[in-house]
Amino acid sequence: MIRLSTLSTRGAAVLMLGSLLVLGGCHRGASRDTVETTQTQNQFDMTMKAYKNGQFLIDGAVVSALDAGSHFSYLKDAGKLPKTVLLLPSDDSKIRKQHLQYMARLQLDYGFVAYYDDGGKLARINPVDTKARALEDYHAPAAAPSSDTGKDASGKSYGGGSDAGH
Repeated sequence: MIRLSTLSTRGAAVLMLGSLLVLGGCHRGASRDTVETTQTQNQFDMTMKAYKNGQFLIDGAVVSALDAGSHFSYLKDAGKLPKTVLLLPSDDSKIRKQHLQYMARLQLDYGFVAYYDDGGKLARINPVDTKARALEDYHAPAAAPSSDTGKDASGKSYGGGSDAGH
């Protein structure tokens, strides 16, 4: 049986420990799964952008969540449904919770995997954690009441005027 001296055994242990510390220091807690968004953008089958009020930009067109669902339905019927979709912030809006909830619903309905830009890093949208939301059409904010309310085309008030009864 070969015996190593105590000094060489301890030296090997110190070298092993030192190697582990050096390799661990290179890692610095960063996950290997996080990649810069700009580097991987071309690896996705489809890219969408978040827009105001829960809407999306798809191929330059502003669509509601319901219209985005119709678009994915069309792609499914045409046999061109993407396997991976990337959601990015647009110049007009950042990615909001509402966007993630709509994307989670689309992901459940059409079976693709969705990712989003989370501060320059990619994050996968988990439909269970995000609480998928029913798709809705965009409803513009209600218009402010006009001062012409209660007047006919000639500008006279309805009812109660001096012309009543003629």
